[in-house]
Amino acid sequence: MKKILGRRTFLKAAGICLGLPLLDAMNVSAAEEKKAPRRFVGIMTNQGILPEFFFPKQTGKDYEVPAYLDILKEHRNDMTVFSGVSLPGVDGGHASERAFLTGTPHPGRGGFRNGISLDQLAAEQIGGDTRFPSLSLMVGSDSMSLSWTRNGSMIPPQTSPLKLYQKLFVEDTKDGKAAARQRLKEDRSLLDALLEQTKKLEARVSASDRDRLDQYYSSVRDLEKRLAKGEGWIDIPKPKVGLKQPEEIKDSNDLVANSRSMFDLVRLALETESTRVVTVAVSLASVTPKLIPGVRTNTHELTHHGNREEKISELRKIEEAQFKVLAEFLTGLRETKEQGSTLFNRTSVLYGTNMGSANAHSNDNLPVLLAGGDFKHAGHLAFDRKNNYPLTNLYVSILQRLGIATDSFSSGTRTLRGLEMA
Repeated sequence: MKKILGRRTFLKAAGICLGLPLLDAMNVSAAEEKKAPRRFVGIMTNQGILPEFFFPKQTGKDYEVPAYLDILKEHRNDMTVFSGVSLPGVDGGHASERAFLTGTPHPGRGGFRNGISLDQLAAEQIGGDTRFPSLSLMVGSDSMSLSWTRNGSMIPPQTSPLKLYQKLFVEDTKDGKAAARQRLKEDRSLLDALLEQTKKLEARVSASDRDRLDQYYSSVRDLEKRLAKGEGWIDIPKPKVGLKQPEEIKDSNDLVANSRSMFDLVRLALETESTRVVTVAVSLASVTPKLIPGVRTNTHELTHHGNREEKISELRKIEEAQFKVLAEFLTGLRETKEQGSTLFNRTSVLYGTNMGSANAHSNDNLPVLLAGGDFKHAGHLAFDRKNNYPLTNLYVSILQRLGIATDSFSSGTRTLRGLEMA
């Protein structure tokens, strides 16, 4: 491990060395900056975003700010808004939520098998140094996740801020640690038994089935690695934080309270290096009316507004509440200092939706923005609204910003045009 040598300390101890040059070991900020990790937070709201309040009319940095982006005006210079983008082949209306971070085509068809999600690919590469390689979270009453493994399995989301807080910051008892070791031992025994049984199948199945078994073995090996890393963290103390333990949520459809509580914990998880990769799925299908002033109807019904002004007005109130919580989250990241920079600059925050128009169940022209991450943000990047640009190219850019050497992801074959790294 490289040691940091304070120049003043050295001079006090050796007064004759007044002409000592500036050594690399004395440059603490530069040394620490090299070590500062990069993070990713992916957020998807699943009922669309009213486009007339999201998309700027002008391109570039000098656009006239629409209503929703005005809520985020503090972060305007460190944010890029995209229009004319979609996920190639991802259709199926609401079913597209499964593929928001995977880009896997036709999620609504029978026999659909998902691919690995952006966050999980990132977790494989940069998640090994943290207690939790990734966190999959959800706000709402459904069971929806943005995180999918290499073999197409959904990673169940955590929906309780209280349980998430306990997972991140509450130390296990001695008995709890013993039980954790026992569970790991049992999981290993189960994996061994499964491998033994499936190995017997290899000689009796077709070549295509053997390929599927190879994928299965790869998944098992990945799980074995995660189990080994998990055991190493059992005796390492969890970080102490000043945030009080939240109460259990009283209403899973209280959008504002539950989102704010969850995002506070996301910021702390990043700040304490508990994880570097987080996804948050926001399910708005049945946000309880009256919890947001002026809202009398559940969200899903409002999204089928038929261009009626009174319905659009209610839906706008719900979406504005979401953007206010997002603004608070980004401000919290910006106010968190880290090694000469901020957590905001070190974190790429992707925010968007799987439907360009929930009213029409369309999956093109997706409202999406990227904040932070120390990119050279371009303001408003506008692409062809009839022949959309692949959003998966943005995913390639994000992966490269995280330090992952790749030129492709899903249908993305290059970095996003017009967005550069700082």
